[in-house]
Amino acid sequence: MREHEIYSNLRVPPSSSIILRLDGRGFHRLTAKAGFRRPYDDVFRDIMVSACLELMDEFSPSFIYTFSDEINVLLDSVPFSGRVEKLDSVFPAFTSSSFTLGAIKRGLSLDKPVSFDCRVIPLGRELVWEYFRSRQDEAWRNCLNSYAYWTLRGEMDRDDAARTLNGMKSDSLHELLFERGLNISEVPAWQRRGIGVYRTPVKVRGYNPITEREVSALRMRVKVDMELPLFTGEFFDGLQGLKEHNGSESA
Repeated sequence: MREHEIYSNLRVPPSSSIILRLDGRGFHRLTAKAGFRRPYDDVFRDIMVSACLELMDEFSPSFIYTFSDEINVLLDSVPFSGRVEKLDSVFPAFTSSSFTLGAIKRGLSLDKPVSFDCRVIPLGRELVWEYFRSRQDEAWRNCLNSYAYWTLRGEMDRDDAARTLNGMKSDSLHELLFERGLNISEVPAWQRRGIGVYRTPVKVRGYNPITEREVSALRMRVKVDMELPLFTGEFFDGLQGLKEHNGSESA
């Protein structure tokens, strides 16, 4: 029957940078049932970050970027020989389990199983930063629209809020919020720009028993960056430099 497994040998292009985009399935309902605050909740954020850290520990990607219920994983080396079926099944399954465990550890009760879907996105290296810039743009749109909607929900029901916001441009949304005492540019950076998880060098101190002197060395540590800059090519060139540095440290 193996001849019927017609997709099992489908593999990612070997010369491409590979990004996996994981999206929470039905998370609007989940966040409402779990009682998370709207539009942003620190506990939900921490559960998502915890899942990112588990992904980093398990698969060692170059970079992970998350906002809302979305996680983007830039792979350094592609596991499972690049088999798309494996990537599209193992990563969302692992993330779903990690999210569930994170929720349980924080005392949350989930009334149904959590699931993520996954898509495989092969890109030329020169397009990687443009991809992440587009996702960061989406994080900003999500931030602005979410604050506008939930601010209006304090004044009107769901349908009226949706009708009021329908067709509104960015400038009008800014003005709507400003009139109600909220300057959107002053909300936390992680809400506006998302969160990055990546390895960065950290100086550590030790003792050399041979020379009987204190010594220092650089070691790579995982960083959760909640103050991300606007993404540029230079930012991702820097990540590439960190990867090369890590390789030299490990040699």
